[in-house]
Parts: sequence; C-alpha cells; structure tokens
Amino acid sequence: MGVRRHMPKSWHPPVEQTLPRAAAPFLDFCRLLRRYGFSVAPEQAAGFMRAVALLGPRSMDDIFEAALATLAPRPERRGEFEALFRALFHGETSAVIEGEPDEEETIVKDEGAGKDAAMEDPRQEEGGELSSAIEQLGVRAFAGVDDPLSRFQRELRPALPVRRSFRAVPAARGRPDLRRSLGQIVQADGDVPLPVRRRRKTVARPLLLLIDVSGSMKQHTADYLRLAHAIVQGADRVEVFTFGTRLTRVTSALRVRDRARALEAAASHVEDWDGGTRIGPSLQAFLSVPRFSAFARGAAVILLSDALERGDHSQMETAVRRLGQRAYRLSLATPLAGDPRFQPRTAALAAILPILDDLVDGSSLAELTRFILSLARPAPAAEAAWRRTS
Repeated sequence: MGVRRHMPKSWHPPVEQTLPRAAAPFLDFCRLLRRYGFSVAPEQAAGFMRAVALLGPRSMDDIFEAALATLAPRPERRGEFEALFRALFHGETSAVIEGEPDEEETIVKDEGAGKDAAMEDPRQEEGGELSSAIEQLGVRAFAGVDDPLSRFQRELRPALPVRRSFRAVPAARGRPDLRRSLGQIVQADGDVPLPVRRRRKTVARPLLLLIDVSGSMKQHTADYLRLAHAIVQGADRVEVFTFGTRLTRVTSALRVRDRARALEAAASHVEDWDGGTRIGPSLQAFLSVPRFSAFARGAAVILLSDALERGDHSQMETAVRRLGQRAYRLSLATPLAGDPRFQPRTAALAAILPILDDLVDGSSLAELTRFILSLARPAPAAEAAWRRTS
C-alpha cells in the first residue's frame, strides 16, 4: 500500500521514528513473541519498555524478569518464552522452540493510530464466496442510502437493559434516608417531619458491538455499520469494533452525527474490508488489551458474524467463553439464521452455543433492530432455544 497523500489529523509517525535506538531490541522481542502466537497487546509492549527503563537493569536476568512480569506468558508456554528471549538477546540460535512462527498476527488499530506491523503477500479473493484466514487490505465507500433507523434510534435508550447503581436518589417509596431525615429534624427544631426515602438509581448497561467485516459478510457489513451508527447516536455507552484479519475500534468515527460523514470516517479507519477472517485471534486480541476488554464487563455484547471459523476453532471457543464471563448478555447475530433450514451444527457453532445467551437472525436490519429493542426482556438461553427448533 502506498502512503496516503492526505494524512488524518490523528496520524502518528511510526514507532521506530519516535523511540530511541536502544529500545528497538525490546520492541523486536514483542514482535517475535507475536510471530510465535503469544498475545502481546500494545500496552504490554509499552509496559515492558517502561519496566526496563525503571529498573535500570544490571544484567539480562533483570530484563527477563521485567519481560515475565509485563508480557505475562501462559505457564505452559514459559519454556518457549524463555527460548525466544535467549534466542534474541543471547544469540542462542540452537535453542529449541516448539511450533512454527505465526505469520498471521492480528493487528489492533484504535482509530487513526499507526499500524503495528504490515502483513505480507495478501491474496486476492472474491468476497463472500469463501471464508478465508488470508489478509486482504482494502477500503470501502458507503452509498448514501436512507435507512429506516430513526424510529429505532428514538426507542433505543429506554429499551436497553439496566442495572442498579451504587448511587441513591430521592424516592416516594424505598429505604429511609437517615442522614437527610436527621438533617430535616435538626432544621425543624426537633419536629418530626415525614422521613426522606431513597432508592438505588438505575443506569443503562453498556452495549458492545463486534462486527465481522470479512469477505463472507460482504453483503451485510454496510447495514451493520449503519445500525452501529444509529446505536451510538441513540444510546449513551456504546463501543463498536470491526474485525476480519485485524481489530479496529471505530466508536469515535461513529459519534459524528451526520451518518454519511460518520460511515466515511469509519471506512477510512478499517483496512481489512472483504478479506479473510480470523474470529478467534481477533477476539483474543480484543481481550488482551485491558481497556478494550473492560468495555465488555457487565455489557450487552453483540457479535455480528457468520461464525465461519476456518481450521481449528479452539481459539474462538476460548475467546467467546472469556467474553461470556465478562458480559451481562452475549449474543451472536448471524445472517445464516435467516435461512429457515439453518441449524448451528458446524464445529465452531456447536462449541460456542452453550456459552451464548442468544443466537439470532442477523440477515436484515428489521430483525436486528427488533432483537436489540428486546434486550431488556429475559429470554431462554441459545442452546435451549435451538434445541426446541431442531
């Protein structure tokens, strides 16, 4: 890809141009870990370099301890982690490293931030016909279609699920507010007025949308982005991410009130339109960034995807399970469910079905808006609902 002629205002120079030369080996180590399938978030890489600077290390053992503390490899991969460290910093190329390098690293992009690394040798692929894990970068332009989402946007806020806040508000009924009641007694010179009561305030739960923009979802991504814009405009706490072969946060772009401008901004941020799909690695990349995974805590999470994961689906199952543990409600909206003959019988869908709260039709805006407006109402778990229809 060539360099864009007009850089966005939020563009930053590449990492190599802003870091001192002495920091390059530490950044190279983080990249090496990613090549071998370790989940290393940008915040962890920055934390590793800050830890080294803070320690003022006297030996390589100090650097290794800083790497262990900040990059946090899984216990079962500790030996491989150490072998990679010794291979890079000690030059021990004879160290035995299990497995092959993972060249399909999932890149995380937060609206305008520079790319973490460039993927090589993309394959041209006809979008929508085959599900693939090969990255194909591209851009997309959204036509100015007038979607019937205005009514949905007005009805959204009161329809979202709520939780009880720790803050209390005055109420006609509820628990006595002793502090304010005693204050009134003092002000009334000992007279006993009616006691002040309070109740816990209710606040809307956050909403998190994870939108699959791979080639197999090509026919639906434009509608999903329009829906996401309506949700961001109609609710208070919403986060939107796209994923294919990369993970991109597009929430800020969708906060622009004008829909055409918002979709144009979102389209310029996302670089993996209509390419391959890596659902499991993308969701794991989302969960590996602490401030991203915090968006899922107590939220209604909606995954807009066909869930067609190629190859081993264990990463996808693990990531969906972790999402389900954080979320208040985890839903998968798949366009495949629009077919009356659809059954969740693929290996990936069968594995995640017990984790999901909802598995719904995502083939049209009408079905999606109807489902989202029903999120506050209880419903049977996805596995129980689909067992009755099978």
